[in-house]
Amino acid sequence: MQRSLTNYHIKLIAAATMLIDHIGVVFFPQEYLFRAIGRISFPLFAWLLVQGEAHTRNVWAYALRLLILALLSQPIYMQTFRVEDLNILFLLLIGLGCLRLSRAFPQYQFIPWLCGGALAQAVHANYEVYGIVVVGLLWQYRSHSIWWACWVLLHLMLLAADPSYGAFQFPAMVTPFLFQFTNGELGAKARWFYLFYPLHLAALYGIRLATATG
Repeated sequence: MQRSLTNYHIKLIAAATMLIDHIGVVFFPQEYLFRAIGRISFPLFAWLLVQGEAHTRNVWAYALRLLILALLSQPIYMQTFRVEDLNILFLLLIGLGCLRLSRAFPQYQFIPWLCGGALAQAVHANYEVYGIVVVGLLWQYRSHSIWWACWVLLHLMLLAADPSYGAFQFPAMVTPFLFQFTNGELGAKARWFYLFYPLHLAALYGIRLATATG
C-alpha cells in the first residue's frame, strides 16, 4: 500500500469536506449528500489535533491559538447556523487538554477523558462527549481489528442511544480508512488551517445575507 498522504493533505481534505458540509447546512439543508460528505471532516480534525499535540513545541501557544480563534468564531458560528452551542474549536481545545494531561499522567489517563467528556457535554461544545471519545480513540489509533471494533462499536452505541443523530453521524465511520494512506510526515506548513474556520463561516454568512437581500 502506497502511503503518500502527509498531514498537509489531511488538512486539505478536512477543510474541503467541512466546507461542503457547511455549504449544505446554509444553502441546501434538504440535501443530505452535503452533510454525509461532511461527516468525514470531524474525525480528520481530531486526528490532526492528536498529531499537533504530539509535535508541538509549545502546547500553551497551541491552546491559546485555539482559544482565540474559538472566541472569534463563536458569534459568526451562531449567526451562520442559528445555533447556541459552542463551536468545534472549543471541543478541540478540551480534547487538547485531555491529550496533554493523559501524556503527563499516564497512570491516571482515564480521568482527563472522563472529565473532558463531561465538560464538553455540560458546555454543549459541538459533538459533545462523542467528540471527546473520537479524539481519545484516534489518539490510540492502530490499524488492527481491536481498534476497528472499538471504532465501530462507538458508532453503533451512538446509533442505539440516539437513532436520529447516530444515523446522521454513521458516515464518519469510513474516515479512518484514509489513515491507511498517511506516511507520518507533516508536509507543507498550513498556518491558514485553523484560521480557515472563522473565515469560511464569515464568507458563508455574507453570501447568505447578500442572496437574501439581493
